[in-house]
Amino acid sequence: MDLELRHLRVLCAIADAGSVGRAASDLGYSQPAMSTQLHRIEQYFGHPLFERNTSGVELTRYGTEVLAQARDVLARAAAIGRRPATGGTGTRRRLRLAATNSPVLAGMLSRLRSRLPDVALTLSSVYPSSEIVELLEHGAVDAAIAADYPGRELRHSAAVAHRGIVTEPSFVALPAGHRLRYCREVALADLADDAWFLTPDDGAGWPGVFYAACRAAGFAPAAVHEFLGDQQQLQNMIAEGIGISIVQATLRPVPGVLVRPLVGAPLWCRYVLAWRRKGLADELADTLFGSATEAYRALIAQSPHFRTWASRTWSVAKP
Repeated sequence: MDLELRHLRVLCAIADAGSVGRAASDLGYSQPAMSTQLHRIEQYFGHPLFERNTSGVELTRYGTEVLAQARDVLARAAAIGRRPATGGTGTRRRLRLAATNSPVLAGMLSRLRSRLPDVALTLSSVYPSSEIVELLEHGAVDAAIAADYPGRELRHSAAVAHRGIVTEPSFVALPAGHRLRYCREVALADLADDAWFLTPDDGAGWPGVFYAACRAAGFAPAAVHEFLGDQQQLQNMIAEGIGISIVQATLRPVPGVLVRPLVGAPLWCRYVLAWRRKGLADELADTLFGSATEAYRALIAQSPHFRTWASRTWSVAKP
């Protein structure tokens, strides 16, 4: 078999979906045809690229190396023949992005750099989604990733458009020695006596949705530490037993930290791509959205705790 670009796209689709079946659906193949294709590709490389498990597939170490090269080849192929996008004065076109704390950001940016090599990307980290909307409304940024919550959808004028990237359940991060460490899922009410790390008001509904979920579970948090810092620092404090925290479902725990689903999934968060209608062409908005959704699928592929939960309760993460 000669290796072709379509084979590399198959590898990327399987890695992003975390499942041969889901990748087959995304590409319009039957699952047997996709499995046969993967078998031939692995025969070509002479080593397994994926490990099979009950919830799907995971990249082997060798597969991770091959996938990185495959993405690079595909990006270079897509850029063949493109002319630099300029404003007529020889300067590169700028794309100003803003983003709240979002798991898809890093993967989205890496894909954009490959797909838009002639666009100068600038990023502003902005925590409150309400402030992100203001920046879009005033033309300070062109597009952004914001967050909202079911029943509290993002509000903005007609000058701004938005599209949901994914709505995911919120999980809880616990120290490895926590009394509930052996529970497959944790009831929110069983955490009533724990101290919590909470990020401040994001202007979109947090932490109000958290306190509402606690009230519905019959308690008020015993102690709250307000925290707005990097995930590494947060996880280090959780590992030391200082507190617990609501976290993104695809969070990769560090040693000493466990990530568990909440019974009944009482908390959900939606990540949203928003953009200025006049400042961003539809084609570019589609590129941003596609990069974000692919980045999220890659996160799922690397999050066994999320895939295990999804295999029981949610067939596939959907926008």
